[in-house]
Amino acid sequence: MTAPTIVYDLDGTLADTAGDLMAALNAILLHEGLAPLPVKNARSMLGAGGRALIERGFAAAGRELPPKKLEALFGDFLAHYNAHIADHTELYPGVETALAAFARDGWRQAVCTNKMEGSARLLMETLGVADRFDFICGQDTFGVGKPDPKPLLGTIAASGGIRSRAVMVGDSDTDIKTARAAGLPVIAVDFGYTDVPVAQLGPDRIISHFDELATVCAALMAN
Repeated sequence: MTAPTIVYDLDGTLADTAGDLMAALNAILLHEGLAPLPVKNARSMLGAGGRALIERGFAAAGRELPPKKLEALFGDFLAHYNAHIADHTELYPGVETALAAFARDGWRQAVCTNKMEGSARLLMETLGVADRFDFICGQDTFGVGKPDPKPLLGTIAASGGIRSRAVMVGDSDTDIKTARAAGLPVIAVDFGYTDVPVAQLGPDRIISHFDELATVCAALMAN
């Protein structure tokens, strides 16, 4: 039987990245003469990638952002973010233990995020867990981001897994919609970046700590 595959979202799921992402956004906003935004706004702003974050930052200030200007700012945003990628970012409690346990149990593990692939890889390397993953997918890996199911399905295939033996772990409506579109069961963490309680978003299971993940995955795989 094919080994099971677990695919994780990154921001708000594996790692608390809000501080560094909002710092990169605020660097852009300040340069453009706009007021910085508090980290607490991250819950409603993160999840769709850097371009969307910049657009939302400008929208919060009531400023329009033409596409050409957005692309220029996105390059600046990436440069700042990658240079400070783990100044404040940490893996959530229990993540390293869970990754090691799934590896011991023979699971294929992967990341599917709306970060750019280069940033995702850099962050996983900086946090010391890149070697746990068979594949790391970013918004640019397959030419489309979540909630389109293509990156998730492509990630499973690139990891050597199959859809019928895979599960997704995420923190937001975007992740749940992606998993549903791909026909996968989805587990939501309740400590990530969403402005609505994840229970209202209809995941198959909810966890509050990574210590719970193995038991929940085993139950889903048994169905």
